[in-house]
Formats: sequence, structure tokens, C-alpha cells
Amino acid sequence: MNIISSAAIATVGGLAALAFWKRTELGRLRHVLNLFSADKIVHNFSHMNSVFLSDQLPASSPSIPLRTGTTATLSPQAYQWIKDRNVTALVVLKDGELVFEDYFHGTGPNDLRINWSVSKSYLSALFGIVLAEGAIESIDDPVTKYAPELSGTAYKDATIKDVLQMSSGLAFDEDYLAFFSDINRMGRVLALGGSMDGFAKQQTKSAAQPGERMEYVSIDTHIIGMVIRGATGRGIAELLHEKIIAPLGMEQAPYYLTDGNGVAFVLGGLNCTTRDNARFGQMMAQGGQWNGKQIVPEDWVTASTTASAKTAPDEIGYGYQWWIPLGYEDGQFLARGIYGQYIYIDRINNVVIATHSADRAFREDGVSRENEVIFQEIAESLKNHGKRPVL
Repeated sequence: MNIISSAAIATVGGLAALAFWKRTELGRLRHVLNLFSADKIVHNFSHMNSVFLSDQLPASSPSIPLRTGTTATLSPQAYQWIKDRNVTALVVLKDGELVFEDYFHGTGPNDLRINWSVSKSYLSALFGIVLAEGAIESIDDPVTKYAPELSGTAYKDATIKDVLQMSSGLAFDEDYLAFFSDINRMGRVLALGGSMDGFAKQQTKSAAQPGERMEYVSIDTHIIGMVIRGATGRGIAELLHEKIIAPLGMEQAPYYLTDGNGVAFVLGGLNCTTRDNARFGQMMAQGGQWNGKQIVPEDWVTASTTASAKTAPDEIGYGYQWWIPLGYEDGQFLARGIYGQYIYIDRINNVVIATHSADRAFREDGVSRENEVIFQEIAESLKNHGKRPVL
């Protein structure tokens, strides 16, 4: 009788645990399906760790506040753009000093907001450090040298350079607005606690030869993460904190969204304050230096932010996980993510602009170009900001 009762209790307990687990999974999936709803998107983007699994990075010790400069005034056109594009935060640095900062729609300076694909540019910087330290021999190495589990996939002939340039040749539907697209299937894998590595190993279809042309495929960035993990034997969150976050003295400890195995969602899951994104951008504007220390190798900053991928002549340029808009001069480049996340860097005028947004119209024709033009106008308007007139 006691044995039967114990077995029954164990069965009921197991079923209860399974039901709780499934309820948690389905709850996350329900949140994901409503993630971009007009009435929830702003709140959701500041609370992604309540929707997905996450890995909190340690706090920087000590954190280092940004220097404050002379306050800048934005143009009426810039304020109209803030309204039109549903900008939630805007931070502007000139000569490394904070000259403009404002928050909208109830957000604030301490909000850890989702970076989406701005996260890719952070990973690029980390890759440059790992490469310089010798854990990876060359960007011309095949990805399978460090991630052999990809040998049976569409990545079997791709080099690291191919995936850095989004030129793997993988057939992948990146339509964020189509429920059954590959990018949204991947999002559901993440939400349900699945394996991102497992999802990558399922990618077997090619649309082109590796290196033939640039085709934006977010899963390529996950492959870079697999290469770094394979080369170092360490997790991305741990490495990013040690190599970039702590040396920068970030004011708020960021966090990564993760899959069910604790693997960082490197292609879009880094959550930071807008001010700390600007700090990261300023470090890149300074050739990888911060507080007298070389954090990212200067030659990697130059190489990764140069338009080297094979794009059409009339398309925006691409380097190693960084964008270079048409008509821009050397030293002007940006990181960008869906729904209006940006770090714009102008090394010529020494201006850095960081934005977080909840722009549900981000895919409409002309919106990306409109954003780039505004950033350039703000940077140009600050060319002589804070300088004393010559008498």
C-alpha cells in the first residue's frame, strides 16, 4: 500500500512538474506572439528577461560615468523624427562627452533595452579580440575547424570571413513579419527553450556558394558565436564581460537572452542601456581605445567597419557585422537592429549617436535611409559644438 501510494505520488508530482514546465513554455510563446503589439512593444523591449530565458552579466567594478559636455540643441526635424520613428531613447556624445540625452514613452536611463541586431556588432568586436589573442588563427579558416558539428550543414564550405560578411550562401528566410519564416521559427525555438546550436545544425540548404554575395542571414552571427566558443572553450557572456563590458566600465550590467542550454542569443539578444551603447560606440570611434587602454585591436576596428562584403553598387555596404551607408566617408559606420535600434559612429566629427526605438514601421520603404540621414545631420550640426570661437 505504501509502495503504491509512493508511486502514485511520484507520478502525480512528475505530471505536475511537466504541466508547470509546459505552462511556462507556452507562456513564453504567448508573450513572443504579442511581443511587437502596439500597446506592449515599448514595455516589452525594456523587460525581455521576463519573456525569455536570460543570463545576467556581472556588474562592472568600478562603473565609470560618462563625461558631461555642453548641452546640444536638436533641430525641429530631429524632434519630428523622434516622434515619427517612435524613438524611446536618444543619447549623443561629442568628443566623448554626453551632450544630449532624453527618454520617451515612459522609458528611462537605467532601462536595459533589447539591442536586437546591434548585438551583432558587439560580437564582431569580441571576435576581433579573440582573433588577436591567437585562439583563432585566421578569418580564412573554415568554420568547421572550430565548430566541427557544422560539417553536415550548408556551412560545411564556409569560412569565418564568409559568415562575418553575411556571405555564407545559406538559404534562409529573414522576413520578420512572416509567421513561418526561418527567422521567426528560430525565435520560437528560443522562446520554447530549444537549442540554437541544434537549430543551426538543421540548416542544410544553400542559395549560393559561400563568399559569392552578401545576403543578410542572422543565423550567420550564431555561427560566429559557435566558432568563438569552440576556439576558446568559454561562453560568450563570460568573454564579453571580461574583454569589453568590464574594461568599458559600463554603468549598468547588461544581460543576454539565452536558449534552453544557456547559450547566448548573440545575433540579437544583448540588452543594454542606451548610454552604455553610446559608450561602446565611443570606444569604436577611438579606434578601440578606452581610458588609455586598447580594448579592441585598432586594425580590427578598421577592417570590420570597412565595406568589404560583395553587395550591389546601389546597396548599403557591409563589413564584419557593421553597416556602412552609401555615400559615407571612411570612419562613418553604424550598428543597427530591427524596430529602430542604432549606434551611429562618425569618427570624422567625433560624434556617436545611440538610439533605442519601438518603430513598428521600420521595414517601410525609405525608413532606414531616413534614420541614416538624421544621424548624419545631427553629427554635422555638432562639428564645432563646444569649441571656442577663434578671435
